[in-house]
Amino acid sequence: MNKILLFNPKSAIAKYRIPNSILNIAASVEGKYEWVIVDGNCEADPQKKIEAYLNTGEFKYLGFTVMPGPQLRQAITAAKAIKQKYPFTKMIWGGYFPSNQPESVLYSSYVDFIINGPGDHAFPALITALENGEPYEFIKNLIYRGANGQIVKTAKEDLIDQDSLPPLPYNKLNEFYPIPKFLGKTYLGEKTLAYHSSIGCPFTCSFCAVVPIYEARWKAKSAQTVYNDVKYIKDKWGATAIEFHDNNFFVSEKRAVEFSRLIEPENMTWWGMARIDTMSKFKDSSLEAIRRGGCKIIFFGAESGNNAILEQMDKGGTQTGDQILEFAERLKKFDIIPEYSFVLGTPAPTPEQVMAQIDFEIDFIKKVKAVNPQTEIIIYTYSPVPTEGSEMYKQVLASGFKFPQTLEDWISPAWENFDLRKNPLTPWLTAGMIDKIRDFETVLNGVYPTTTDIRLSALKRAAIKAVSTLRYKINVYQYPYEIKLLQKVWKYRQPEIQGF
Repeated sequence: MNKILLFNPKSAIAKYRIPNSILNIAASVEGKYEWVIVDGNCEADPQKKIEAYLNTGEFKYLGFTVMPGPQLRQAITAAKAIKQKYPFTKMIWGGYFPSNQPESVLYSSYVDFIINGPGDHAFPALITALENGEPYEFIKNLIYRGANGQIVKTAKEDLIDQDSLPPLPYNKLNEFYPIPKFLGKTYLGEKTLAYHSSIGCPFTCSFCAVVPIYEARWKAKSAQTVYNDVKYIKDKWGATAIEFHDNNFFVSEKRAVEFSRLIEPENMTWWGMARIDTMSKFKDSSLEAIRRGGCKIIFFGAESGNNAILEQMDKGGTQTGDQILEFAERLKKFDIIPEYSFVLGTPAPTPEQVMAQIDFEIDFIKKVKAVNPQTEIIIYTYSPVPTEGSEMYKQVLASGFKFPQTLEDWISPAWENFDLRKNPLTPWLTAGMIDKIRDFETVLNGVYPTTTDIRLSALKRAAIKAVSTLRYKINVYQYPYEIKLLQKVWKYRQPEIQGF
C-alpha cells in the first residue's frame, strides 16, 4: 500500500492545459513508486474518482497541487472529505498557496506536509522517508508541524539544473487523459500547448507570490531542451502553439533568441512573460528573431507608470514610467503585441492618496493606448502577498489587514475573489475606489476589446467600441451598464481571469 495519487484540482471552466506542475512530481517518482493522476478539469466528479482509487487499499500518499484562486475550493473540499474517510492517507500539498499560507493549511488537520517550492527532490525523498520510517527533518523544501505543534520549515534547496530533470511522462498521462484534449484552441493557435521552461525569477517584487518561494533565484532549461520537448509534442500530438507559463521566460536574451531560431522552421506561434526593463535592452536583431520564431504576444508586469509606486512595490531593476511607454511604442515595429498588467489600489497613508494613485494609473494607461493601441491592458487590484520584510508588507500589516486564518475562511464568499485580484478586502480601499477601477476597466475593454477573445467577431467589436468611445474620450466611467450588458450577452473573455 504505497501507491501515489496525484490530484490537479479544477482551475479552468473549459480551456484547461496539461497539468505540468503535478506531472513534474509524477516524473520525480516514475520508476520508484506507482502513481496515478486525477485531473479535476477533466472529471465531472473528481472526488468519486479519487475514492475509487483509495477504495482499492493500494494508495497511501496523495499529492495536491494548489494555486491561489480557482483551485482552492475543490482542493479544500476534497482534502477534508478524504482525510475524514481515509485517515491513514498522507496528504502532501504543493504550489504557491500552501507555500505562502502554511499555517492555515497545516492547522487544518487534514494536510500533513507542504512542499515549499520545487518538489523534484523533496517529494520522492519524503515518500521514501515515510515508507521506511526514517527522519525527514533534513529533507529540504518541506513545511510541516513539529512535535510541539509549531510550524517547521526546512532549508531551501539550491535550484536544480533543469536539463538534468527526467522528461515529463506525457505517454503515461495520455493513458489517463488523452493529451489532445489539453491542446486547446486559443488566439495563438488551434492546438495550444502549455509548457514550463524555467522556474523562479531573479527579482523581488513585493506584490508577487513567487518571491517568498524562489527568493530571487531563476533556473532554466536550455533552448535545445525546450525545443526538443515542444517538437516532440508537436510531432506526436499536433500542437500548433505554445503558452510558456514561466514566471519570466525572457531573462536570458541569448536563450530566447536561440530558442526562437530553433523553433522558427516549425511555424508555431507562442506567448511568454517578461520584464520591460529586461527586454528593452534586447537588440533590435533579437526582437526580430523572436518575432520570426513565432512569438506573437508577450506579457509584461508594467504594474505602474508612477516611479514612486514602482519603488514602493520593490519592482527592482531599472523600470520607469517613461520606459513603459517607450517600449510599448518600440514593439509596434516588430509586430509583437505587448500585454501590460497594471496594479491599482496600492496602500497609502490617506484615502485621497490612494484615489490619486488610481486616477494617475487610469490616465497613464490611456497614454499607453495612445502610443500603441494594440497593447493589451490587464488591470488588477492590489492584493497583499506575504513577502515578509518588504516595506509594502509592513504597510499592509500596519493598516490592519489580515489573511484568513483557516482554510474554510479562504473559500468563504467574502474571500473567493481575493486571489483573482478582483475584490481584495483591504482596509485602504473603499467600495467607491473598487467601482472606479472596475468601471474604467469595463469602458477600456469596450473601446479596445482584447484581441485574444477569438469568439468576438469584427461586427461585435465595432458595435461595443461605438457604444464605449464617447465615455472613454470624456472620462465618464460610472455606471457603464450598456457596455456590461453587451459583454455579458457576448460572453466577453477577460484574459486575467479566463486566459486566452
